[in-house]
Parts: sequence; structure tokens; C-alpha cells
Amino acid sequence: MYLPEQFKETSPERIAAIIESHSFGMLVTTLEGAPFVSHLPFIFDQFAGLKGRLFCHMARANPQWQHLSTAGEALVVFQGPHAYVSPSWYSSPGVPTWNYAVAHLRGKPGIIESESELESLLERMTSVYESNMPNPWVPELAGGMRAKLLNAIVGIEIEVADIQAKFKISQNRPLEDQRSVIEHLARSGNQVDAAMGNLMKEILHADF
Repeated sequence: MYLPEQFKETSPERIAAIIESHSFGMLVTTLEGAPFVSHLPFIFDQFAGLKGRLFCHMARANPQWQHLSTAGEALVVFQGPHAYVSPSWYSSPGVPTWNYAVAHLRGKPGIIESESELESLLERMTSVYESNMPNPWVPELAGGMRAKLLNAIVGIEIEVADIQAKFKISQNRPLEDQRSVIEHLARSGNQVDAAMGNLMKEILHADF
């Protein structure tokens, strides 16, 4: 990833927060030089290992898990808030641009196929994604249904070896322009724009 120093984000807390709030990531591998991508929900355990671990599962029918069994490395991309920024919002000359926050995590993938570990992963992911539901659904796997479900998926664990995060949030613009961008994004009525405005406000100028 092209990563100018001024846009580099190194805070583990901020990176983990972006991954948690935008956890539907892209798992990228290569097979014979060609890229292969799956779009999957992830859990990121930032305190496991040296730089954290990622967990997910995919359909056994998806051939990518077989790539992972021999792949030396996999890349997972998380896209956070993003928004178009108009130069008309600046007090000084500028050009159209896009503000965004992304995180790229690379590491060694492993396959989870044992029934007990796979069931534990399903319960953990269900607990995370059902946590905001008024009546959280609880998986009750038993008998033939349990066997059918577990046989249809493959669990994946990635030991993270490298993290790159880019938060391009108008750090290269004067304070007055940063403030104007935040104000315009807040007024747009678009939730994604508002999320970017809030991220800018949090990181650049908490007193806005």
C-alpha cells in the first residue's frame, strides 16, 4: 500500500477500533500468480500473538481455503469510513480528493477443521455479531444439523505478522480547511460522510 508518512496510523487502539467497526473484510491470496478474494466477517484478537490474530470461516465449497493450506501468507483488507472532499470547502487552492481509513493485515494462515474448534469459533462469532440484537440468537447445534453445518464450512486463523493502516483525513491541509471539511461532512446527511467527519474530529481536533 502506498503510505505517505503523514497518513500513517500506528495506534493499535485506533486500528483495532476500525477493524471492529468495519469487520467485513477482504481475504486476498494468490494462486499461480492470480489474485483470489473472498469477502468475509472477521474477529480480530489484537492481544493474541505478537501482532494479533484474525479469525473467520468460509464455505467448504469455496476453493480459497485450499489455497490457504499451502499459502505462505494472506492479506486481509478492512475498509473504514471514507468520503469525497470538494476543494470548494477549502479556504486555499486545492483539488478534489477522497478521505478514507483502511487497514491491511498480513500473516500466515492456518486451517481450523476439528469439530470442537470449529464449533467454538462459530459460537464466538455468533456471540460477537448478535451482541447488539434485542434478543440474541444462540446456536443450538445438535445431531444431523450440527454435522451438516460443521461439514459445510472451514475455519481460518491468521497469525498477523504485519499491520499497515492509512488514515488519510486531511492532515496535509491547514487547520481552517480541516475544520471546514469536518463541518461539511457533518451536514451532508450521509452516514458514511458523518462517520468520516467524526473520525477526523476525534483524531485531529477533539475540541471542534
